[in-house]
Amino acid sequence: MTEHAFRFGVIAGQARSGAEWAATARRAEELGYDILLIPDTLFTLSPFAALAAAAAATSTLRVGTYVLNAPNRTPAHVAWETRSLQTISDGRFELGVGGGRPNGHADTAALGGMWGTPAERLRRTADTIAAARELPTPPKVLVAASKPGMMRLAAEQADVVTFGLPPATTPSELFRTAEAFRGLSNRADQVELLLGVTAFAPSIFALPDWLSRQVGGDPREMAASGAAAFLIGDADHAAEELLRRRSEGGFSYYAVNGLFMDDFAPVVQRLRETKPLTTA
Repeated sequence: MTEHAFRFGVIAGQARSGAEWAATARRAEELGYDILLIPDTLFTLSPFAALAAAAAATSTLRVGTYVLNAPNRTPAHVAWETRSLQTISDGRFELGVGGGRPNGHADTAALGGMWGTPAERLRRTADTIAAARELPTPPKVLVAASKPGMMRLAAEQADVVTFGLPPATTPSELFRTAEAFRGLSNRADQVELLLGVTAFAPSIFALPDWLSRQVGGDPREMAASGAAAFLIGDADHAAEELLRRRSEGGFSYYAVNGLFMDDFAPVVQRLRETKPLTTA
């Protein structure tokens, strides 16, 4: 298994003003994060407009979607937006796309799109990737995958993959999913594996109550049961755990909830100098 160099992102999608959004992007850059990621929901800022503003406020920070719901836009529309954002950002855009998040059909309907069958959403995702790959400056492509068809598509075409697993998923369950993924293609080992960090806190009792709205349950119970989305302890402990996850599961790319980006920054600093290894 090839170990990739660590990468770190911030997931954010809301701001009270343009100045606040620009400050979030600049803060992420100052703290040493590689990329600012934005979800694709009607409860967050419009992805391409917000990422263009973030790119304009920074100089090295990459920007990306996490992830576009493929049914919400035609492949041609995504390619147009991607080409524009690649130009505006001087090539710092990364395209994340998937077949649709849970309950994403409501957003698609509100936008006048067609949700379609699982097979149709898989085909729309593949067509969106193909359209982006044909651009003069094609972006790095992230695919969110959970079902077999999307997993195969990701293994064959993605540069980065994140697994659409429940918030309570444990590291051992993640590792088994990653191993199954690597068995799907002779290039799957080249793909970066991304894992979202929902929260980083010194103890489970420090987890805020509002997290329950994001994870659909009691975050303290999930963290206590070993859910991989929660990192509990100090920065040294978290760094050791992420090193283990890279070594045992191949997860080298971590995207933290933006409300924890300052707290998580010391972990980024500790891991920034570690070197990837290549193992059999």
